Amino acid sequence: MSDREDQLVGEFPLIPKQERAQLKRDLLLKSGHELFILKGYEHTTAKEIAANAGVATGTFYRYFSDKRQLLMSLLEDQIEMLMPPEPKWGVSDPESTLASLLEAHDKRIKEMGMQRVLPELLAKDTEFAEVLAAAKRKIFTRILSGLTKAYAKGLTWKDLDLNTVTWSLMTLAEHAPEKVKQCGIVTDYREVAKVICRVIFPPEVIKNLQSEVSTVEKEQGL
Repeated sequence: MSDREDQLVGEFPLIPKQERAQLKRDLLLKSGHELFILKGYEHTTAKEIAANAGVATGTFYRYFSDKRQLLMSLLEDQIEMLMPPEPKWGVSDPESTLASLLEAHDKRIKEMGMQRVLPELLAKDTEFAEVLAAAKRKIFTRILSGLTKAYAKGLTWKDLDLNTVTWSLMTLAEHAPEKVKQCGIVTDYREVAKVICRVIFPPEVIKNLQSEVSTVEKEQGL
């Protein structure tokens, strides 16, 4: 592998304005995505990406200075999709709501197909690792803010350290898909949501939430 091919630095590439150029760039992005998933980041080269896209290697370098830029282009608008979902508190059935969010998040991650690529990149690319860490800090702050509001409304256990709860929630959500590797059982997100909600909510709060929504629905004739 050449020094250039191993490069993990460089300015972000400009997006071409001409339709034909955009098409070639899109073909390279699609090709890179396919090969990264199939072979992994480290064992994929720019030459292979170009060949798989049906263009010359020189065309690759017209749009990207290296494969790292191509991968950054793939991930640019998807960083937040890699993050655990932000739960909704104060709903009538927080367990089901959270389970649905976790299931949707798992589906998005699988559809992106980048599970094999990210560990390779994080181990080598400190800049990208910091981008991902910043995104995690952002979602941590949002989840903590939601829990703080729920706490102020008297919905949570009063002796909880909300920072620890937020960290635990994110850790569970992030690593839930790995359960099958560790114990041979596919993750049931209703069970994960049940654990999280029982940590956060006293039993009487759940009953009150369900009762309040039921009353509203009756008043509205639903």
